[in-house]
Amino acid sequence: MDKVKISAVSYLNSKPFIYGLENSDIRSKIDLQLDIPSVCAQKLLDEKVDIGLIPVAVIPKLHEHYIISDYCIGAEGKVASVMLYSDVPLNKIENVFLDYHSRTSVTLVQVLAKNFWKIAPTWINAEVGFENNVSGNSAAVIIGDRTFGLEGKYKYSYDLSEEWQKFTGLPFVFACWVANKELSADFINSFNEALRWGISKMPKLITEIENSATYPTNIDFYLNHNISYDFNDRKKKALELFLSYLG
Repeated sequence: MDKVKISAVSYLNSKPFIYGLENSDIRSKIDLQLDIPSVCAQKLLDEKVDIGLIPVAVIPKLHEHYIISDYCIGAEGKVASVMLYSDVPLNKIENVFLDYHSRTSVTLVQVLAKNFWKIAPTWINAEVGFENNVSGNSAAVIIGDRTFGLEGKYKYSYDLSEEWQKFTGLPFVFACWVANKELSADFINSFNEALRWGISKMPKLITEIENSATYPTNIDFYLNHNISYDFNDRKKKALELFLSYLG
């Protein structure tokens, strides 16, 4: 039997998922690959993998899509790792550099700018090193682990999940587990059990992370409070609303 190919995000926030997949019985049934969000998305679009933990903005681009999991990368309020940084307030921003790591964050900032902040900056697709161009009237969307340690570096910072909550009153879903083909119910059940088990081992995982790597952030608070993993009804409603803005 061919292994199910999976692309998962390699950020800190997905480590409970990866821990579950790598340390449960499902490991022998899958080919697990770790990528940045945009690469996860492209692999699923190109059918190089069967499942991806993909930025939700990509979902409408798939020929077929099946959200297969009870879990996601989401947030209730501040997420602390999807940020707009600037040295001027929102109404003074003229240019925004867009992080090339994720389509969802790029789309979210544009939705907020048009519908909530009521601003119309010039959007610039960023390249490696764009973080160094945040000056004057230029701002930047920076996501993932690269946001850690940036607190206080810029005069203004806007947490995009918190801004979405102010705008809609809802949580936000950044990434979902999506398949581009139908999978067996048995596999999906085993997959979800592996994710659930990984999340249940959060204290042990946090200790292992702290002992093996240095993150300039409070790992415990980030994983247990900033990130919200349950793909519940409110998040499903939020996802539906967000996708409606994509036209």
